[in-house]
Amino acid sequence: MPSRYRNFRHSVPWLILFLEAVFLVFSYFFLSDAATLGLSVVSYPAFQDVNHMVIFGFGFFLVVLRRYGFSSTGFNLLIMVLGVQYSVLTDYLLDYLDMQKNENGLTRITKATMSMTAVAISTGAVLGKSNPLQLIVMAIVELITFSVSRRINKIFLEVLDSISMMHVHLFGAYFGLAVTSRFPEPSPRLDKNRNTPTSDLWSMLGTVFLWVFWPSFNSILVRDANKVTAAYNTYFALAVSAVIAFAFSVLTTKDGKFQMAHIHSAVLAGGVTIGYTAQSIQHPWNAMVLGLLASVIAIAGSHCSQSCLNPPLKIHDTSGVHFTFALPAVLGALAQVALLLEDWTHLTSPGYLVLIHLGAFCQTIAVALIAGLITGLILNLKLFKIISSSKYFDDQFYWEFPHLSVGY
Repeated sequence: MPSRYRNFRHSVPWLILFLEAVFLVFSYFFLSDAATLGLSVVSYPAFQDVNHMVIFGFGFFLVVLRRYGFSSTGFNLLIMVLGVQYSVLTDYLLDYLDMQKNENGLTRITKATMSMTAVAISTGAVLGKSNPLQLIVMAIVELITFSVSRRINKIFLEVLDSISMMHVHLFGAYFGLAVTSRFPEPSPRLDKNRNTPTSDLWSMLGTVFLWVFWPSFNSILVRDANKVTAAYNTYFALAVSAVIAFAFSVLTTKDGKFQMAHIHSAVLAGGVTIGYTAQSIQHPWNAMVLGLLASVIAIAGSHCSQSCLNPPLKIHDTSGVHFTFALPAVLGALAQVALLLEDWTHLTSPGYLVLIHLGAFCQTIAVALIAGLITGLILNLKLFKIISSSKYFDDQFYWEFPHLSVGY
């Protein structure tokens, strides 16, 4: 291995131990005991659903490369559990600086887990090209910037906490795309950058888990009176997006067959889109229309991104986070504005509300892109590099195999 790259063994373990030591010290001095915490607005079963999504769902959702399964699931677990701790730390410090009320522990850890969705989405964009050292640094920077962005939306723009958290898909996708734009593109002759029926099957398993638990994700921070409405609308949006994904996949493929890549991405598009308006929509048919449009946009976006957008911009989006999360999230933000315009006569200051939500939308994308570009430049410094681009998309550099990888 060339000497210009940092040694894996002498960097990653020590960074992990250092970060964990910092959090242990923080928890000793600042975190309250469980017995002293007040009642939580989040139920433990709902927290379990979100935890399943982030750990199991995204862990297998990212298994899209034939020789990167160990790293996709293993690194996801490492980044998630480490990131949740630092998300708790970041939110606590920001609350302390703003003199905000200390939240219940379960509510705080739920928000931290939901914030890690942004990191999981960004990881999909740089999957196979980033090493654990880079992923850890990226996760810490992204958590800080997303917390700041969400705090701006909440305090200065007065966006509800449940709505502000739904920007997690938008932020994670565009942050990841900005980061991956700074990574060198893999060689077209590198055959490890492709999927297999086995990797597609594991990835579809993660998609199914995400689909099942998505109503809990969209409703967990919603006030009690609207929780059922949010879960109800989310389910219908997901159901329609899944059905349309199968139909539209057949219509857009050359041989008229289902394509797993379409199903893998488009069935979740309805859940992403409806997140902004799930608690506000009164009629389920509105949610179903959004699910339909989201699925169509995701599949159409997959064709457009791969052939028209990514090549000129030199962006290699490994897991297709742009059309899976970014485009449906943009549709959801626009649907939120359209919902305000529909109730124009019933609102006291509709123009102000429209500007507020458009401002939150633009602010989220701007912070994500700027922070992502800076992070991508930092991650490509020699200090954080462990492997060359010729070693992309391969488990063997990081994991011990009990056998030679013949046919792997």
